[in-house]
Amino acid sequence: MIDMMPATEEAAADIIRGHAAAGRPIAIYGGNTRSGLGSQLAGMDRLRSAGLSGVVAYNPGEMVMSVRAGTPLAEVEAALEENGQMMAFEPMDHRPAMGTSGVPTIGGIFAANVSGPRRFVAGAARDSLLGVRFINGKGELIAAGGRVMKNVTGLDLVKLMAGSQGTLGFLTEVTFKVLPRPKASATIVVSGLNDPQAAAAMATAMSLPVEVSGAAHLPQTVKARFLGGALPEGEATVLRLEGLEASVAVRADKLAADMERFGAVSKIRNEQSHVLWREIRDVMPYADGTQRPLWRVSVAPTAGHQLVAALRLEAGVDAYYDWQGGLVWMRMEADAEADALRRYIKALGGGHATLIRASDRVRSAVAAFEPLDPAVALLSRHVKEKLDPKGIFNPGKMTGAAS
Repeated sequence: MIDMMPATEEAAADIIRGHAAAGRPIAIYGGNTRSGLGSQLAGMDRLRSAGLSGVVAYNPGEMVMSVRAGTPLAEVEAALEENGQMMAFEPMDHRPAMGTSGVPTIGGIFAANVSGPRRFVAGAARDSLLGVRFINGKGELIAAGGRVMKNVTGLDLVKLMAGSQGTLGFLTEVTFKVLPRPKASATIVVSGLNDPQAAAAMATAMSLPVEVSGAAHLPQTVKARFLGGALPEGEATVLRLEGLEASVAVRADKLAADMERFGAVSKIRNEQSHVLWREIRDVMPYADGTQRPLWRVSVAPTAGHQLVAALRLEAGVDAYYDWQGGLVWMRMEADAEADALRRYIKALGGGHATLIRASDRVRSAVAAFEPLDPAVALLSRHVKEKLDPKGIFNPGKMTGAAS
């Protein structure tokens, strides 16, 4: 195995052309913080983007940033924070839950379409992505979107690269939009609701003209693992508001008054609110140092609690809910229960499940990504053949639906 970290696009293209000519597979990596997700790539030569680092262009007034793919995420966030801006999709850090190390990179964020609690109102990572530069499986440099609008392939390459998990090309640069960072944050906590009651409360909150930017439910089994156990007694249904200080205060009072019909209400402000949502984002309850199977499940908001209830009839399950109940973080106590999980997802109207963490034994037996519909799978193969005709990029690591 050779570990390669080119410092220029030309050097990366040379490496890829050499592997394509030899028919030799190559594993694409960013900061290696999601190692183990999907099929195992052990033993292959590794092409890493970490040598391609730095901000290419950033005009805060235009709210657009162009960055080389290997740039550490922390460096990007620091530059944005200095100008009072942020990435609206709130990318999570997989390291705590997956037990990995490494440094998250901006290219890796977009390659995996990583999004956090604000996703259900602000869109996913791919919705912020404006342009990409990448090298395809023939060693050709391709620019699409952003400052270069010409696209001769007939494909929306920008959207295709987001969530492709390194199977279509080696990202070298990304251009994306940013937004002003909220001046204040407050979280309304409704205590003591069971899962169905919480789903009803979150749906009501989302229907109010208060601009909720986060809606999660933390059952009793996980609630004590947030904010160092400082949340009020009982299950916690948490609703985030962001914006100017005065606006947040008024909207928080309105939301709290409306939520009192569901249960006891309390408020968390600013720094504590930021910490809570960071813990929700990074799946901190399941950062337990184990390899117990951890699933990321996306379904309709009304179906999340029904899915968990159905699975509990035949498996040991611990779970909490984000995205108004539409994102379920689910840890299995023993087996992965993939067949039952995907059967119930289909019965409840569809969605997808991604196996985020598991032992090597489980990973070898369970598909990490949701199997694609046959028509979508056929289209995906055609796209793969067009961009990577020799199939050298992350072979076997097929991606399913991404949200």
